[in-house]
Amino acid sequence: MKQPVGVILAGGQATRMGGGDKGRLMLGERSILGHVIDRMTPQVAEIALNANGEAGRFADINLPVVADSVTGYAGPLAGVLAGLDWAADLGADAIVTAAADTPFFPCDLVPQLLMAAEDRRHCLALAASQAADGKLWRQPTFGLWPVSLRNDLRDALQTGLRKVVLWTDKHDAGQAVFTHDGLDPFFNVNTPQDLAEARRLAGETTK
Repeated sequence: MKQPVGVILAGGQATRMGGGDKGRLMLGERSILGHVIDRMTPQVAEIALNANGEAGRFADINLPVVADSVTGYAGPLAGVLAGLDWAADLGADAIVTAAADTPFFPCDLVPQLLMAAEDRRHCLALAASQAADGKLWRQPTFGLWPVSLRNDLRDALQTGLRKVVLWTDKHDAGQAVFTHDGLDPFFNVNTPQDLAEARRLAGETTK
């Protein structure tokens, strides 16, 4: 299998942050999106950003921007489909997705997803985090997705499917479990309070 390409999902509306692009908020000397790009780059062959609206606002990051083809903010699966269509044009076999507001995600995300997808019907897997108390949380915006299923996903979205795990369970997705004893590596910034916590976690003094 070819090395997957990466797609950073930034197509949400950020309503709990007051709108705008959450990934542009600063975390130390880099934006949150900059941290995500830094973690994704060594793990994939190429990267695209899934975002809606005026693509020119991301010109400074020098990445292709792919918008949802499904209208009405259909959720992360619409971003996955946009990424799969982009990857198909490149001749790639699969994409790995990461959320644009999750600056601490694992540096071994891709190899762990690839291992989780071994011996499955499709090269499909989602990440999950597991705390020391055993609680397991699926992370549906972090996954390995085969280009071969893009038309199946398109059909599902057109019939109204929005929940990620309903589609991935249907296709026997693997699961890559990342254990932690404190900081969940998939901690994401949804609110101003989350941003303050991310800055604390990053060792930055909140101003």
